[in-house]
Amino acid sequence: MKTLQFPLVRITIAFILGILFSYFVKPILPLIFIILVISCVFFIRIYYAFKADTKPYFLFGIATYLLAFFIGATTQTVHTEALQPNNYTHCKHIFDNDHTFTLTLREKLKNTIYNERYIAQLNSIDGEKTSGKILLNIRKDSLAHSFIIGNQLKINSSINKNTSQKNPNQFDYAKYLENKQIYAQLYAEPNEIQIGSIIEKDIWYYTAALRTRIIQNLEKSQFQTKELNVAIALIMGQQQDIDPEIVQDYQYAGAVHILSVSGLHIGFILFFVTFILKPFPNTKKGLFIKLLIAVASLWLFGVMAGLAPSVVRSVTMFSFVAIGQYLRRSTNIYHTLLISVLLILLFQPSFLFDVGFQLSYAALFFIIWLQPLFANLWKPKNKIIRYFWNILTVSFAAQIGTLPLSIYYFHQFPGLFFITNIIVIPFLGLIMSLGVLVMLLAAFGWVPYYPAKTLELSIYFMDKFIGFIASLEQFILKNIPLNTPQLICSYLVIITIIIAFQHKNIKTTWAALLSIVMLQLSLIAAKWQVQHQTEFIVLNTSKKTQLIERNGAIATVYSNDSICKETKTSSLLASYLTANFSSLKNQSHLKNLFYFKGNKILLIDSSMVIPKDIHPDVLVLTQSPKLNLERLLQSIKPKIIVADASNYKSVQKKWAITCTQQKIPFHSTNEKGFFQIN
Repeated sequence: MKTLQFPLVRITIAFILGILFSYFVKPILPLIFIILVISCVFFIRIYYAFKADTKPYFLFGIATYLLAFFIGATTQTVHTEALQPNNYTHCKHIFDNDHTFTLTLREKLKNTIYNERYIAQLNSIDGEKTSGKILLNIRKDSLAHSFIIGNQLKINSSINKNTSQKNPNQFDYAKYLENKQIYAQLYAEPNEIQIGSIIEKDIWYYTAALRTRIIQNLEKSQFQTKELNVAIALIMGQQQDIDPEIVQDYQYAGAVHILSVSGLHIGFILFFVTFILKPFPNTKKGLFIKLLIAVASLWLFGVMAGLAPSVVRSVTMFSFVAIGQYLRRSTNIYHTLLISVLLILLFQPSFLFDVGFQLSYAALFFIIWLQPLFANLWKPKNKIIRYFWNILTVSFAAQIGTLPLSIYYFHQFPGLFFITNIIVIPFLGLIMSLGVLVMLLAAFGWVPYYPAKTLELSIYFMDKFIGFIASLEQFILKNIPLNTPQLICSYLVIITIIIAFQHKNIKTTWAALLSIVMLQLSLIAAKWQVQHQTEFIVLNTSKKTQLIERNGAIATVYSNDSICKETKTSSLLASYLTANFSSLKNQSHLKNLFYFKGNKILLIDSSMVIPKDIHPDVLVLTQSPKLNLERLLQSIKPKIIVADASNYKSVQKKWAITCTQQKIPFHSTNEKGFFQIN
């Protein structure tokens, strides 16, 4: 590809590698600054040598890429808030005792069953200035409490450090929060919160107030709640109140990208603004005014949508497109894409680890690269047929580009995505146009009846259609395993096959064949590894007891009588089986004695059935059995005690003290996560 010869491509790759280096290695800030200075001096020295016609082309390239690499590493290190000296994670006993926190609400998140959730910025701890973001959970109660973005709150409580997943192969929520620079959570009761008299009125306050005003005016106009929540997600990117069943339907139908404001939505906005600005004269001054209005409109929309990674990416990308369009300069779309990547990651390197950001760029890159190849396969003369053919080719290009990532993160594939997109995308143009118009007018306190009703009905019928497609579950491929080596090999296969079709020669054909062989080898390696694995796991499931015994690719689950029926639909079990390329052989009721790889495992539950003359290696306690643990330990002498999450926490504390006195290891799944023998 000629694009790879563009220096910015290699500079961007070096910059991203620097971010990854800093993310995984975590170098200290002074060291990375010293290395950056050295690389700057080296670059300047080589630059002047290059300028003096000594022509050190190779050294100049090395110096440039090294500088880009260490700029990326420095950017990631500087933007890692945990490395800042005044971050709350450096405060003594911060996670041990109660403290008085003052904080400012920054963003409203989706509520849980019991709590309202916000991202908050810490201002001080016990009167001392500090910084950092936390996740604030405010317990719901029967009274109405109004918290708005910008509120300064004073709370006396303790904060909890994010804990990693406590079951195998679960989504690592702690890592997800860490990538967003959130390292702890704070839980508070509404009556314990003091609201400050001063509201911090910054950009977050005004955008939240604008969204609230629009939503309240639409609610007053009797806009149906379900359709309103979908409209807010489509137009403003706010998914906090959308029905989980609707989100699932969009996922199963292959249209979940519609609910996240992305390039598709921003493209509609730019087209809409361009259409409105057509009467402006195409003079130098007129073009400049058009440019300012277009870019300002895009960024205003981006701010309203919460500046999520996909929104920032799309707005930045289309801002450069607008600059090229209104200044009448031909722009290479790949270069525009690269500049947007570089600028976004320069200010927010953590976006690189955001799933939406990765999917957005993968989709956009393959649409730009692959869609023209598909479009050239058939060129219908009829305009209507050509329009739908273009939608279909765009949809296929995006799905091919995001397929490995989607399977890697979500382990499923919607087989009818092309039908969904060919119907929904034209429909979405109408919804976006009407939605922007209605919400702009709602911001000024007027909701016109007929446009609002048309918008509501359009969303209603779109939801119905997507619900129908999602109901055809036989076309949804679920629980597809894919590990990191297979992800990389999958992209190698896709890219080399496309290049082989573009450039039909022996080299590209061999490259495609080699990548296919690599993918096959990675699949064989994964299968071989699974076949030679055996493990016994005590899961951490609240109020339940679940054990997994796996021999190679075959797993057996032991569980309480009351939850045996739920085992097949368990998302926890599904994620475990998928990640380990395994299948469920059978499910059985719990028993008192297990034998695994020479280990004798005794399980005691509330029935208190204890076999005689048993000296187990592992003692598993479940369902809070009423026993004298000290006497029992002296009798059976196990090597380790395991207590799962079905036991009361107060009982577990007593057991932990007893085990410490008896010098026997104690493993609580509540604290340490699942217990594993392998």
